[in-house]
Amino acid sequence: MNQYEIKTSGPEETDLFAEKLARFLLSGDVIALEGDLGAGKTTFTKGLAKGLEIKKTVNSPTFTIIKEYKGRMPLYHMDVYRVADAYEDLGFDEYFEGEGVTVVEWAHLIEEQLPAELLTIYLYREDEVNRRMVLVPKGKRYEQLCKEIFS
Repeated sequence: MNQYEIKTSGPEETDLFAEKLARFLLSGDVIALEGDLGAGKTTFTKGLAKGLEIKKTVNSPTFTIIKEYKGRMPLYHMDVYRVADAYEDLGFDEYFEGEGVTVVEWAHLIEEQLPAELLTIYLYREDEVNRRMVLVPKGKRYEQLCKEIFS
């Protein structure tokens, strides 16, 4: 399985990379975000929202689990950190198969419910400002997506 890596120096660069990625996204795309607290998952999602032309302020849906935003296509932003039971049916598949792009923070906690094909992005905190992102595509759609972004 191929993987792609990018390093950023500050939240602005993380934001810009996510904004660039958003230009290549299609309806039904799913992005799983993994990383420790403070690694930049929500910062990344804010950049993605900007690229999807979402005007509303994006923040972490930690206590609501799912937030929906309207732009050139919908963004479904999930934070499943507080999901008590990984097998609880919260209708995630309706989002994964929906009209928009789905971003799932802490995706490994609902791994059994995730689609077989998706793009997982691991965010690593190198120090206070520097981040390393490793993109791991699963499926032809996401492999092609990574090739387009990194070409």
